[in-house]
Amino acid sequence: MNPDDDVCLCFHVSLRKIRAYMAREDPPVASLISECLGAGTGCRWCVPFLERLHRLHVDGREVDLPFSPEDYSARRSVYRATGQRPGDDDTDEESGAGSGDSVGH
Repeated sequence: MNPDDDVCLCFHVSLRKIRAYMAREDPPVASLISECLGAGTGCRWCVPFLERLHRLHVDGREVDLPFSPEDYSARRSVYRATGQRPGDDDTDEESGAGSGDSVGH
């Protein structure tokens, strides 16, 4: 994903904004990423991805997502239409996405 691509599609919060927020604030839990322009508080599609980004940040690894913006948006469209997350395992369980602290609560 490119830095200017939106991670939170509801509120147009880019990967660059999330990276800057985490570098500046060093949030101890993923849910605090919601303070970055409301990321994760709309349709909640991006919550597992925000959790993954937080885990990467905590681990000192590159904060990135392995999706093209088109693929990411298409997956969200399926989620919005069906309520099901296509390819849930693609959020990368090893990095902690989908477990632990929840964004927006």
